[in-house]
Amino acid sequence: MGKDAARAEWDNPMQFVLACVSYAVGLGNVWRFPYLCQMHGGGGFLIPYMLMLVLLGVPLFYMELAIGQKMRLGSIGAWRAINPYLGGVGMASVVTSMYLCLYYNVINAWSFWYLFHSFQSILPWAECPVNSNLTGHVEECERATPTQYFFYRETLDISGSIEENGGIHMGQALCLLLAWIIVYLFIVKGVKSTGKVVYFTATFPYLVLIIYLIRGVTLHGAINGVKYMFTPKMEQLAKPTTWINAATQIFFSLGLGFGSLIAFASYNQYNNNFEKQAIVVSMVNSSTSIFASIVTFSIYGFKATFNYESCLERVRLLLLNTFDLAEHNINLENVNHWIAELNRTHPEQFASLGGRLETCDLEAELDTAVEGTGLAFIVYSEAIKNMPVSQLWSVLYFIMLLLLGMGSMLGNVIAVITPLSDLKFISHYMSTKTLNGLVCLFCLLLGLGFTTRSGNYWFTMFNDYGATFSLLFIVLIEVITVCYIYGIKRFEKDVEDMLGHRLNCYWKIMLAGVSPILLIALFIFYIVNYIQGGTPTYQAWNKELGKSVVTEYPPYAQAFIGLLLASSVCCIPLTALYTYCKKRNLASGKRERTVSTVSA
Repeated sequence: MGKDAARAEWDNPMQFVLACVSYAVGLGNVWRFPYLCQMHGGGGFLIPYMLMLVLLGVPLFYMELAIGQKMRLGSIGAWRAINPYLGGVGMASVVTSMYLCLYYNVINAWSFWYLFHSFQSILPWAECPVNSNLTGHVEECERATPTQYFFYRETLDISGSIEENGGIHMGQALCLLLAWIIVYLFIVKGVKSTGKVVYFTATFPYLVLIIYLIRGVTLHGAINGVKYMFTPKMEQLAKPTTWINAATQIFFSLGLGFGSLIAFASYNQYNNNFEKQAIVVSMVNSSTSIFASIVTFSIYGFKATFNYESCLERVRLLLLNTFDLAEHNINLENVNHWIAELNRTHPEQFASLGGRLETCDLEAELDTAVEGTGLAFIVYSEAIKNMPVSQLWSVLYFIMLLLLGMGSMLGNVIAVITPLSDLKFISHYMSTKTLNGLVCLFCLLLGLGFTTRSGNYWFTMFNDYGATFSLLFIVLIEVITVCYIYGIKRFEKDVEDMLGHRLNCYWKIMLAGVSPILLIALFIFYIVNYIQGGTPTYQAWNKELGKSVVTEYPPYAQAFIGLLLASSVCCIPLTALYTYCKKRNLASGKRERTVSTVSA
């Protein structure tokens, strides 16, 4: 394939880099990476993380940029140009990106919901609402916490299980509509409008993170969180799951396999230096994860210290009231001393306290690992409500979440639109604006299902099963195709044609050897893990208990999970079979025409 002069291009290389940064740096950097650090030994997790970046992330990122820039087509066209039987790889990427588009914008809708509710004198998740009789607080909120109640009841109005359906939450539906209108406006003119938007979506979150870092490290107890993050627990490195989670985090954080990077690179000039850009974007992405973790852990330390000291204060008051002591005798520093002393001197009276005496443990507070929406919308909002001028910090935080989410959405939607616009029968009948509008409308209408009362359970299902399996398979096929079907030597010549120099040893060893082996290992682990996991489960909200409980998916939901896992992957063999049959029919048709001509 050569150059396509008519194809739209980025105004300058910086737009392309910012588009890649805006796409790669997303919500996972803020809520997934800190969780993994917490789970796998704090600073010790950085060792497997950085190794996997070098062995897996950067080479595969480089490969996808090279393919997009060389072929100057979206994922379907690019893989079909490499080999006619491999158009299904691109189709699998489009289907996976479509699944992501359906549910990812729901997170942006939640961010809008929280942002709009931040402009109040008292944040609505700071305290429990009064019940209908005006005699006390709502029971569900008292059993849970105000932040959990606001998320599960006010934001989601969640049902008790996936089987209990309900109507659409109108507030959420309007927020989702707003999110999709903004996405459409960002991409309305294709790469020309997206190129302008990324200047803002790629840079503003860093400004907010810097402001939050300055505020975070000055909070009382923040140092406890930062110390916790940077204290390595090296024994975690002996566990295979630590290395597997490091690899999958690199893999998904960079956005490999979705087709977004191929689409972005297809708008580059033919001789653009994508090699340097692949390294820069990968490093920026990983540095952001570490930077965001310092911010997260400083706020985490503040929240844990606040909860720990609140617990000590409750114990102090209990001891003062039970043992009729002078108030100045017990303070937060000597509570534990007084517990031991009173247990020794007044054993019978102390035993009467029973279950009322809480155990306060700062380490246990810090050990409570939360990921995903739980970290972003419950833990963070709980920390924010205790900050001075909490409304300002809430507005800043949810604007940052929105920009991170919107930046990633641009990449997700372009991964769907670019391959479709490359198809002649679509580009012939509709303009770019019409195609963009139809894709956004289609995703909006299907996405409304996530705003129903049971919608969050379907959201979790898509998040857990919609992409992981298919992306591992897609990227494994991609790297085997480039190195062993298209050929590493042909790929090397293409790179030399674009950059003016050949692949160095690092790229060749990683792409032809190390990366495929790691991908096969990850793929096998995922399948084994899925089989050993037994019946798939989800967290169902129990309003009577005021907490989430582990529940098995019903049979029809399990069947849908199977469909999600298989649907995108099936595109690869089915498209290859279709191409084979089509070629065979054409060949037999030619033979028939030749025979009839000879007979005549």
